[in-house]
Amino acid sequence: MGRGRAKAKQTKVARELKYSSHGIDLDRLREELSAGAGSTADDRAEESVEELPNR
Repeated sequence: MGRGRAKAKQTKVARELKYSSHGIDLDRLREELSAGAGSTADDRAEESVEELPNR
């Protein structure tokens, strides 16, 4: 017993995180994400495979 209060608090916190905006600057986030779009993980993986010596 006693888990009801803890679960209710977790539910409350989860709901606040899900539905509140937290003042996120979406324009800045978009700029940061687009700045790193030049080189993808697939491109880096292909480069590292090419650097391996042939056996």
